[in-house]
Amino acid sequence: MAWQRPDGRHPDEIRSVKFERRFTRYAAGSVLTHCGNTQVLCTVSASEDVPRWLKGSGQGWLTAEYRMLPSATHTRTSRELMKLSGRTQEIQRLIGRSLRAAIDLEALGEVTLTVDADVIQADGGTRTTAITGAYVALEDAIASLLQQGTIQRSPLKHQIAAISVGLLEGDAFLDLNYPEDVAADIDFNVVMNSDLGYIEVQGTAEANSFSRTQLNQMLDYAEGGIKQLMVLQKEALLST
Repeated sequence: MAWQRPDGRHPDEIRSVKFERRFTRYAAGSVLTHCGNTQVLCTVSASEDVPRWLKGSGQGWLTAEYRMLPSATHTRTSRELMKLSGRTQEIQRLIGRSLRAAIDLEALGEVTLTVDADVIQADGGTRTTAITGAYVALEDAIASLLQQGTIQRSPLKHQIAAISVGLLEGDAFLDLNYPEDVAADIDFNVVMNSDLGYIEVQGTAEANSFSRTQLNQMLDYAEGGIKQLMVLQKEALLST
């Protein structure tokens, strides 16, 4: 029997997506990102300083932190304070790598951008939602830094978005929610830029192997979904 999506979407259909820009007052850029029932608050802060190994290089840096609030899931999870889980470290490194691919660090100058992704509500795809939303916050942050005169030209070079895709009962499905993520035999996270170049592909077989044909189908779905997300990002950034 073929997998029936809990929310009735087509296999290649993304969830509803919304970006609430300028969600907080003090960050250079902020957006509350909704992807279905997943909600991630993405903020970008700037400091005119860089890590020690970059001092005097004229080059900037972008780093990321990711946390899931205790009440973001059905059962309360403890706050991660001094010791981060391996999952949290993996995700925040992915977010950092993905967003660094969006900017020219030399054009940024000796400025550090810190991306904070805080999951308010989790229903699958928190890392991909964080990347997609953080890009919108990053564009707003760059605009703010240009207006303040902190930087002289935009270091942005690519639009970035990310989405999940997987195999359930042998078929490909795009933008997995939590019940699908749990049931998936194969689970991928795909990050791409506006040239449709791959930034990162994370994938593994949870229960079964997958064929080259199935891989191609998943990547085709991911590319189609990311194109849609980039249109939605642009529409949000053009709104007042």
